[in-house]
Amino acid sequence: MGLALLRINKMQDKWKIKISQALAEKHTVGKKGWLGNWSRTHIMFILPFITVLREGLEAVVFVGGVSLGLPATSFPLPVVCGALAGLLIGFLIYRGGNVMSIQLFLVASTSVLYLMAAGMFSKAVWFLQYHSFASKVGGDVSEAGNGPGSYDISESVWHVNCCNPETDNGWDVFNAILGWQNSATYGSVISYNIYWLGLVGAICCLMHEERTGALPFREPILRTLEKVPGMKGYVQRKRETANQDADEMFRRAQQQGIAHHE
Repeated sequence: MGLALLRINKMQDKWKIKISQALAEKHTVGKKGWLGNWSRTHIMFILPFITVLREGLEAVVFVGGVSLGLPATSFPLPVVCGALAGLLIGFLIYRGGNVMSIQLFLVASTSVLYLMAAGMFSKAVWFLQYHSFASKVGGDVSEAGNGPGSYDISESVWHVNCCNPETDNGWDVFNAILGWQNSATYGSVISYNIYWLGLVGAICCLMHEERTGALPFREPILRTLEKVPGMKGYVQRKRETANQDADEMFRRAQQQGIAHHE
């Protein structure tokens, strides 16, 4: 998703092909394909609707889970503050779009997205290692605090006796956004770097595609997929799309639409 956002200004030809294909299919689809045709037509409504619905359900689950052991008067203020903060951020993004470059906004938002994703990936590896350590020494290791005994010294890269996201206020924000832990392990550090190396590799492949018109090793991969049962049609569509001219397809779709109305 982040790579698509970064390349949004360079994907006009691809969008023209997609739109022309959708317009051509719209005039040839029968009654049996009405659902797919409707979903393609209203995709800009369906995607935000599902996203808002998912986030709303997630908020209800989190608020309900946190408030189970607390009195009812303890969570209205955080809920109201969170709603006001969300409205304020949404308003600033909406109004800032008129004065801010869309490319600058996409780069900034994608950078934050990648930082969060890298932190989540590293944190997942850290929790797996921590679970293995807790299983060996006992489940009460979380009550050992920040000092010796609270981490596996054989897997530790660094450890600080403060800034614990589980016990020190404020650091849980950095843990949630950037994956910060006061005790780093080999697995968490290596996984964090592997994520960024993978991202750099993906960006290099896309830059190669922009210069040459094809991804590295595209043809060998397509020839291999062509031998897989059921993938021959997919490979043919990929090759046809790569050889299609966007402007010609768009004019053809418009002509089909005019002929259909006549």
